Amino acid sequence: MQRRKDNKGRVLKDGEVYRKSDGLYMYRWTAKNGKRHTIYDTTLEGLREKEEKIQHDLAEGIRIPERNLTVNDLFELWRKNKVGLNKEHTTSNYDYMYKRFVRDEIGTMKLKDVRKSDIRNFYNDLIGNGKMAVDTLAIIQNVLHQVFAMAVDDEYIRVNPTDGALTAVKNAYRYEMPKRHALTLPQQQVFLNFIKKTPKFQHWLPMFTFMLGTGCRISETVGLCWGDIDFESGFITIQHNLVYHDHEVGGCYFTMSTPKTAAGKRAIPILPEVRKALEQERANQQELELVCEYEIDGISDFVFLNRFGQPQNPQTVNCAIKRISVAYNEAELEKAEKEKRKPQLLPPFSCHNLRHTFCTRLCENETNLKIIQDIMGHKDIRTTMEIYAEATKEAKAHSFANLNGKLGISV
Repeated sequence: MQRRKDNKGRVLKDGEVYRKSDGLYMYRWTAKNGKRHTIYDTTLEGLREKEEKIQHDLAEGIRIPERNLTVNDLFELWRKNKVGLNKEHTTSNYDYMYKRFVRDEIGTMKLKDVRKSDIRNFYNDLIGNGKMAVDTLAIIQNVLHQVFAMAVDDEYIRVNPTDGALTAVKNAYRYEMPKRHALTLPQQQVFLNFIKKTPKFQHWLPMFTFMLGTGCRISETVGLCWGDIDFESGFITIQHNLVYHDHEVGGCYFTMSTPKTAAGKRAIPILPEVRKALEQERANQQELELVCEYEIDGISDFVFLNRFGQPQNPQTVNCAIKRISVAYNEAELEKAEKEKRKPQLLPPFSCHNLRHTFCTRLCENETNLKIIQDIMGHKDIRTTMEIYAEATKEAKAHSFANLNGKLGISV
């Protein structure tokens, strides 16, 4: 049987066709599902490069037709598969971040065209142009890594182009994870005492006392309900989070969710100071005739309310910490100057520092790591161990400082 040739007399392989009408080369093949497919090129060499890639992909089980899908197509498929698996506020956050930063950028690219360099360039653009911080970029990486991992599992592509991308960007920017520091005991005390003595800040005292006495996350604190508190048994049950969303699309709203992990649902003993703070909060609300006017998923007995009878906004709480700290530092600077001494200033800190502060105080007074982990709701005990190591290291240093000159070893 005589083999077909092109216009230069070169023998064509099975599936190859040379069209004299327009000078194009074609290659036809049949996929595993029985469908016929065709590719084109202006040269035989170019066509055979494509053929080789197709045969390689077929041999590795890569689904050739679907490789024309875009990143956006795969995101929608991934999202459908995730329905019911992620918490509602997590899904909402993923959707928002993807639509705002990914969809109209790398989301339009075809899967088969995305390379690791594309992902890194995309990340560098987000950080370099000030569109987001490295910490926030981790959310984008988390979403895209899962999307491309699904594409690999479903044999759309061979490798995940996001592997190592975030690490590479962090190294390029010499990024180090910000270390959360606990307030020292004196700092903690002056913070609470200043609130107690300053009328315009006094309404914040029960909430901050609660946070420093339980180690609750801010979402757990603002989501706390009176029904979660059993004054008789002396325990507080942490079983839901209240998350505030502030999106350009969709507006501002609260969502209620359960803890992400089983460790997050826990019972915390009520310290006497915390009991007093909760009783004071209830008395303040009764005096002001303040009633919760906000219902979320059928719940409306939130403990910590603003003056409008609504749950506290975490952003508002952090702003309050900043206002209180600034006011205290200004007063302390003036007082220290008059008394000709070094001022005892408060460092910048947030709600999470209050949680870290409680954990540090707990580590200083408790040696059972499992108890600490359970109270804090840490999923991974390594998180507990890191805080414990830091707290005990400082305690050791303080202890040794007190030993100076007392060991009788100076000669």
